[in-house]
Amino acid sequence: MSAETERKQRKVLDAKAVENAKPGGKDYKLADSGGLYLFVATSGHRTWRLKYRFGGKERRLLLGAFPDIGLKRAREMRDDAKVALRNGKDPGLERTRARHARKAGHQNTFEQFAREWHASQVARWKPVHAEDVMESMESNLFTEIGGFPINQIDEGLLLHALRKVEARGAIETAHRLRQRAERVFRFAAGAGVPNRNPAVNVRDALKPVPPKKRRPALTDLKVLRTFVRSIDRAAASPVTKLSSRLLALTAQRPGMVREMLWSEIEGVDWADAGAPSPDATWRVPAAKMKQELDLREDEAFEHKVPLAAAAVAVLRAVRPFSTGHGLVFPGGRDSGKPLSENAVGYLYNREGWKGRHVPHGWRSSFSTIMNAKVERSHPGAERLMIDRLVIDLMLAHTPSGMSHTELIYNRNAYMERRRELAEDWAAILLEEADPLSMVLEGRRRRVER
Repeated sequence: MSAETERKQRKVLDAKAVENAKPGGKDYKLADSGGLYLFVATSGHRTWRLKYRFGGKERRLLLGAFPDIGLKRAREMRDDAKVALRNGKDPGLERTRARHARKAGHQNTFEQFAREWHASQVARWKPVHAEDVMESMESNLFTEIGGFPINQIDEGLLLHALRKVEARGAIETAHRLRQRAERVFRFAAGAGVPNRNPAVNVRDALKPVPPKKRRPALTDLKVLRTFVRSIDRAAASPVTKLSSRLLALTAQRPGMVREMLWSEIEGVDWADAGAPSPDATWRVPAAKMKQELDLREDEAFEHKVPLAAAAVAVLRAVRPFSTGHGLVFPGGRDSGKPLSENAVGYLYNREGWKGRHVPHGWRSSFSTIMNAKVERSHPGAERLMIDRLVIDLMLAHTPSGMSHTELIYNRNAYMERRRELAEDWAAILLEEADPLSMVLEGRRRRVER
């Protein structure tokens, strides 16, 4: 019996037999034990392979080439595969997963994933925000951790980068960068590269964000009525003045009013100027709310704004200044572009209200005055709590302690009360206001202060 035949019967190889395995007229195998064998190709290339069964099917796994992998190492790899099988895992799949992980560890850097995440989100963002996100990461994160494999970045590395931002006094920027880094790490994990997402753990290690300065806002009702008259009587574009009045009546964010579309207005018969509109509603799409509120990772919501009769009257007055399609408040030079972002604010400043009231201030005015009003009107705690909740919902705020499901339900459930409060606000705010026919005049008229 030849030595080769004897080895085949024993099913066990030795180092000398492996070393002396020469190519023949066809491919052949030299078997070891436990399904391990050396495959010898006619080209002389020798590779270790493992035959095993998983899920009732026979499978084969390529372990590597000889002499890079010797007999001893090949047996260790066979034993590792057996352990995986005993644990209910396919060693072939585990090997593929490990190979991808090694490749990802060397190639998938933080910067690469950050750019991929940015590209996946940019269509949902305003251009100015998209540019700010990328510039902030390029300047502060890519220079520090951009070249590191994302699964090798720990809390220490990330915190070191954020501390440099803090040292410049940019505390709020450091927190925004941490939030963006957290989303990048989550994006990478979703793409199949597990990581520890150190951005979660460093949150409390950053300096707290200083309280924001409050935007100037008038909260005295008597002064607000004088303010309304002064803007109504200013020598300014009717579209700008009407935009200001609708902003005051709805207490929505200035950007939302500027970008308002006629297609978003429901429940108004434009053909009949005298028709009542008890169900008039401004329906702000979820996608627009997502942009306006920077809810990039949170679920967006559709925001319905009940329109008081006075608000509908403003819309009827401004309609002749547009095509009746597209933007409600178009710019003066291009009907396809909204009113300038600074038009209303500059009007306030020109009329002597600089530092006292800004377009965004209407939200504080509405919240302060209406909360005080409902507090006087409702001695009962439960009713007062509900009305305060409704006021928050009217401002598109999320009341503390409310889940997303509750938020959606309450936005619809309290629509009738929201409409009542919108009418109350319009009535008290415009009690001494000029009729819209006078607002449309372009000449300045004196206002007693």
